[in-house]
Amino acid sequence: MSARDSKVLSQERYSKFAQRYVSSSTHASGADLEKLLEIAQPLSDWLVLDVATGGGHTALKFAPYVSEVIATDLTANMLHAAQTFIHSHGMQNVRYLVADAENLPFDSGHFDLVTCRIAAHHFPDAQRFVHESARVLKSEGMLLIQDHLLPENDADARYIDAFEKLRDPSHNRAFNQSEWQAMFTQAGLAVEQIEKVAKRHEFIPWAERQSCTPETIARLREMLVQAPAGAAPWMQVQESGTSDTSFTNHHILIAGRKP
Repeated sequence: MSARDSKVLSQERYSKFAQRYVSSSTHASGADLEKLLEIAQPLSDWLVLDVATGGGHTALKFAPYVSEVIATDLTANMLHAAQTFIHSHGMQNVRYLVADAENLPFDSGHFDLVTCRIAAHHFPDAQRFVHESARVLKSEGMLLIQDHLLPENDADARYIDAFEKLRDPSHNRAFNQSEWQAMFTQAGLAVEQIEKVAKRHEFIPWAERQSCTPETIARLREMLVQAPAGAAPWMQVQESGTSDTSFTNHHILIAGRKP
């Protein structure tokens, strides 16, 4: 699939599912949101860019602590849902702009902080996104990303990635820690902090959030049961084959500083 087709697919799917991601407990809450705030240590005069804001949860989290947040997303419907959500919480210092994460429409050296939470696995060219983020940061600015984390073993990583992509065809690729560190380094960012979190998902709500067909749900269940020896401990399936099936995926929180 071409980069353009991948982006069109993301727009189509997230136009339909926007409200589900606003209300998703996985995205709306969790210790990881607090950890992002703790890592960034935002100041009241900061200008923050939240890339691929999704439901707007990261933009909302940072807005009370900074001068202004600009929330961007590739999908207009998703951005509108985020705006409605953030306004419902009384925040007026967030601006909204449809924008491509790999071609940010901002001058160089513009932001104190760039954030991106649980979205980069959709980007056709994550390295370009990291470079663009570094470009728009001020000197001493920080790029702070949270995204799916894969194990270092490539076979296990590809299996887990295939599982995610079956559920959501707009999932492009996730990365392991070494790959993320390399992307930051190539963009000229000094990695300052890495945290890892495990998130447990109830299988049925997770699948239904993407309107998976019964056939797809059945195949996803098979993949949970058939996970190879290296991937199974990573996914930590519980109550397999029941309505209470759950599994774990892992996230990385990585912060890099622009010289």
